[in-house]
Amino acid sequence: MSNYWRLIPYIRSQSKTIILAFFCTIIFTIFWPILAELAGEMAGYIGEGNLQAIAQSAGVAAIVFFLRGAAQYGQDTFMAQAALKITLDIRKTIYTHLHSLSLNYFEKSKTGDLSYRLTEDIDRIGEVINKFFHQFVPCILQLIVVLSYMLILNWQLTIASLIIAPLMAFLIGFFGEQLRKLSYKSQQQISTLSSLLTEVFSGIKLIKAFAASDYEIHRFATEAEKNRRSKFMAEKVKAIQFVVVGFLQAMSVVFLFFLGGWQISTGNLTGSEFISYVAGVALLIDPISITTSNYNEFKQGEASVDRIFELMAIKPTIIEEKNPIILENITGKVEYKNVTFAYNLEGKNVLKNINFIANPGETIALVGASGAGKSTLVNLLPRFYNPNEGEILIDGINIAHVSLKSLRKQIGIVLQETILFSGTIAENIAFGKAEFELKDIEAAAKLANANEFIRKFTEGYGTILGERGVNLSGGQRQRIAIARAILYNPSILILDEATSALDSESEKLVQEALERIMENRTVFVIAHRLATVRRADRILVLEDGIIVEDGNHQELLEKQGRYASFHAQQFVDF
Repeated sequence: MSNYWRLIPYIRSQSKTIILAFFCTIIFTIFWPILAELAGEMAGYIGEGNLQAIAQSAGVAAIVFFLRGAAQYGQDTFMAQAALKITLDIRKTIYTHLHSLSLNYFEKSKTGDLSYRLTEDIDRIGEVINKFFHQFVPCILQLIVVLSYMLILNWQLTIASLIIAPLMAFLIGFFGEQLRKLSYKSQQQISTLSSLLTEVFSGIKLIKAFAASDYEIHRFATEAEKNRRSKFMAEKVKAIQFVVVGFLQAMSVVFLFFLGGWQISTGNLTGSEFISYVAGVALLIDPISITTSNYNEFKQGEASVDRIFELMAIKPTIIEEKNPIILENITGKVEYKNVTFAYNLEGKNVLKNINFIANPGETIALVGASGAGKSTLVNLLPRFYNPNEGEILIDGINIAHVSLKSLRKQIGIVLQETILFSGTIAENIAFGKAEFELKDIEAAAKLANANEFIRKFTEGYGTILGERGVNLSGGQRQRIAIARAILYNPSILILDEATSALDSESEKLVQEALERIMENRTVFVIAHRLATVRRADRILVLEDGIIVEDGNHQELLEKQGRYASFHAQQFVDF
């Protein structure tokens, strides 16, 4: 079943504008039979040589064309306004819905595919809506009005001329369905191509480093060829359709002239009436052609509608309660109670029965081999995922009952991979704030050891950053990320490998900034750097999703257990 019906609420929201456009369409359509009648009259006057009557008819035709043009302008502008507003509403709805989806959805999705759906697919839907009211409906009305006029003029000739119409309707429907299937396949392949381009341009440095350009060019050419084949198949179907339908239309005209000649010979039709009738037939050619073309586009657009509502059908796995608790003014006490988690319900548990308490102001370091569950453990705290079993409490409140926004405002996160956005340095530090004071930005930057290098830029905090902050060093990007994390003055801080990718000089500056902002906050640290781990109040050693050791640096070394072994292997250089 077509998903077009799901567009009705969006169309209904623009009903007033569409009604105005429809009113203009009716006026525009009414003039078509008048023009056909005038054509017949003028042909008769020309045959009689009546110049005065010809001039009068020409004057009336000029007025009719002017009024018709004014009505067409109203139809075009009102409908364009409605279609663009509907497109905007759909785009905002889909974008808002995507933001409601959980992190695991984006980890499996292709960025290029999502971008294509939000741009090209929605634009195509807007074009379909515009053409439906701007072209399809007027053409249907024109067909009804002109056919009614032709029936009144000579019903026998009209009915005979329409014998072939059912066959044409069947063929148009058949070809349209083939186009819908091919369009869906083509758009899926364009999305794949878009995703490939996103990956390539994001990793262009790696591609060049591994001399992999030939490999990527071949991969691109393969996907582009698949897309070309799909589009070519759609064009072949359209070409066949136009040939078949065009042939039937031509045969209808030939048949019309044969019947018209017969009617004139029997005295049932005059020459001027036949000219008016032919003028009416001529007025049907464009609407039939446009209706056929529109039907094809509607079937192609149906693929875009399907793809858009596929997104709307996806439900978030992290759901906020109807009346959640607003978390504010917390001390920062965090408790994990019997927490077990797996990324897939049928998959292996990444965390198994985790229990610990982080007291306010305490720094907890998480240590373990890659895949032990360290990042997963801290990712449960801002509810990027929900535990399969157990609960996580902040100040004694289960975070499952807390508003997501208020929860995440209490938690600052600094990751190993710093994400910056196009815009100014100030806007990146104040990310998420619609309004901000520059003095607050500066204060956060000073704490993060970032103010000094920012001030060296000509534009200072107004300096525009390139995409992903490519015009900054790794240490500078990280210090901006730290300033961003502390601007909200969070009570809980998560540092996930925040210094692992930095050189010694940058690490020193970042480490100073981290130590400054860790004061009076509950901090979770994932790090392989001995300095950070050694200073932690407690160290949790994870192995295969289980906390196998818990204590401070000295206590764990004295135990000669997992941490001591890990320390000997990983921190030998220190």
